[in-house]
Amino acid sequence: MPEDDSSRSLDEDRGPLLLGPVLRRVEGDRATIWVETSHPATVEVDAAPAGGSARTFTVHGHHYALVVVSGLPQDAVTPYRVRIDGDEVWPLPGDTSPPSAIRTRPPGAPVRLIFGSCRESSPLSVTRFPPDALDAYAGRLIDSINADAPTEWPDMLVLLGDQVYADETPEKIQKWLGRRKRRADAPKKQVVDFHEYTKLYLDSWGDPEIRWLLSTVPSVMIFDDHEIIDDWNTSDRWRAQMQALSWWEERIRAGLSSYWVYQHLGNIAPSALDDDRVWAAVRAAADDATEVLDAFGTSADHEPTAYRWSYTIDIDRTRLVVVDNRAARRLERGHRAMLQESEWKWFTEQLPGDYDHLLIGSSLPWLLPPAIHHLEAATERLAESHRDWVSKFGEKLRQAVDLEHWAAFKRSFDALTELLSRVGAGQGGVSPPPASISVLSGDVHHSYAARAVLGPEVVSPVHQLTCSPVHNDMPRYIRPAMKFGWNAPAAKLTRALARSVGLPSPPVRWDKTADPYFGNAVGVLLLDGRSAHVMIEGTRPDKTLGQVASLRLT
Repeated sequence: MPEDDSSRSLDEDRGPLLLGPVLRRVEGDRATIWVETSHPATVEVDAAPAGGSARTFTVHGHHYALVVVSGLPQDAVTPYRVRIDGDEVWPLPGDTSPPSAIRTRPPGAPVRLIFGSCRESSPLSVTRFPPDALDAYAGRLIDSINADAPTEWPDMLVLLGDQVYADETPEKIQKWLGRRKRRADAPKKQVVDFHEYTKLYLDSWGDPEIRWLLSTVPSVMIFDDHEIIDDWNTSDRWRAQMQALSWWEERIRAGLSSYWVYQHLGNIAPSALDDDRVWAAVRAAADDATEVLDAFGTSADHEPTAYRWSYTIDIDRTRLVVVDNRAARRLERGHRAMLQESEWKWFTEQLPGDYDHLLIGSSLPWLLPPAIHHLEAATERLAESHRDWVSKFGEKLRQAVDLEHWAAFKRSFDALTELLSRVGAGQGGVSPPPASISVLSGDVHHSYAARAVLGPEVVSPVHQLTCSPVHNDMPRYIRPAMKFGWNAPAAKLTRALARSVGLPSPPVRWDKTADPYFGNAVGVLLLDGRSAHVMIEGTRPDKTLGQVASLRLT
C-alpha cells in the first residue's frame, strides 16, 4: 500500500473508490464484495472467469454497492479487479501488496477462523495502544505471500463487536468533529449522525493493511455496545435515560442504519439477499435509500423483533451461529432476557443438524471469571428488587462497572447452559454430539479460555473462548481485579454475596484453561475433522504476532 495512505485527512479526496473492496461471504461459486464510492456509479468486479456488477445506492449523500460475483471456480484462488464506470480503481495505483483474491474451499479441508473484538482504529505507527493485532496479522499474510511461502489461509474473519467506537472516538475523529458545524446539543467527542459514522469506518477500514486484509479474507461481523454507546440496552431504566437526551434519537437511527450498510449487509449470504426485506426496500428506492434506512434505523430500535441481526453459517462441517447480544434484549424488570422470545426460538432452531463443530458467536462472554459472574448475578437481583432504592443502587452499580453480560441475565444464562448441555449430550436433533462446542466472545479487553463442567451425559467438550481487544487496552489498575476474578477465595466471597440475595448456585462449573492475557490479540481456531485447536496470538513490540496460549479443545 502507498506509505502515506493512512495519514490522509478525513476530508481529502480519495478518488472514486472511497472504501473497500471488502470481501464478505463466499458461498459455493458466488461471493459478495462491498464498496463505498465517491459518486453514483456502476461497480464491476472482474474475477475472470467469474464476475458481477451492481449499481450503487445512496444514503445521506454517500454511495455504496454490494456486488454478487458469480461463476467462481471451485478449489481455486481467483484474483480480482474492481472498476467504477469502466475505470479500474482496484488495485490502487502503485500498490505493491499481493493481489486481492477470492478463495473457494476444497471439500473436506480444515476450517481456519480468525476471531477477535474491540478494535480502535489506527495504523501500526500509532503508539497510544500496543500494536494492532489485526494489522500485524495482515502483515504476516502479506510477508508470507511476498516470500512465496504462504501460511495456512483463513477461511473467515469473525469480528465480534466494537469494530468502531461511536462514543470513545479516536483522536483523529475528535479533531474532525471539532472542525465541523454540528447540531448544538451534540456530544463534543461522540458521533451523532450518519455522515459522522461514515468517518469512523473510513478511519478504521482505510488503514492500508486492514484494507488489504478485508479485500481478500471473507469476513462476518456483529455489533457490541460501542458501535452505538457504552452500556447500550443495559436495562429499561437505561433506555429511559437515553431517550430523554435530545440527540439520542438521531444517534440510534444513524448507528443502526450505518451498521446495516457497513457491516450487516455483508453478513447476508448471496443466496439469502433476495429474502432480506431491507435490501429489497433499498433496491426498490432507486438511487436514494435515505428515507428507507432512516425509517429502518428507528424501527429496529423501537421494535426489537422487527429485524433479525443474528445469522448462521455452515463452513463444511462446522456450524457458526452469531447471536445479537444487544438490540434483541428484553429489558422489562421481572422479564429481563438477553434475547426476545422469538429470537431465542430462532436461536434454538439453528442448532439441530449434522456437523462436527458448533460455534456460538456472542460478543459478550457466556462464562466470565467466576468471582465476576457471581457479582453480576447479584447486581441483577438487586436491580430487580421491588424496593426502589435497592433497585436504583443495583442499576447504578451495573452501569458503573459494566456488569451486563450473560451472568447478569440469569434466565438467559441458565437457558444457554441447558441448551448447550442438551446439544453436547446429542439431544434435540444433534446426533451424534458435536466433537466440540465453543462460545466465541470479546468485549472484556482480555483474552482467556475456560472449559465448562456439565453433567455426565454431556460428551462434547464445551469451551468459552474470549479474545479481546484487537486494538485497545485495559487500564493496568484494573488488571489485578480481573486476574483475581479467577481466584477461588474471591469466587467464594462473591458467591456468598449472591447467596445472600437469594441466588442458587449456577447450573454449570467452569475451569480456566488458558491464563488471562491483557495485550492486543487475535484468536486462531483450527477445526480439522473432529479435532479442534485454538491459539491466542498477541502483538510484540516489533509489531509482529507471537503465541501466548495454545489449547487443544478435543
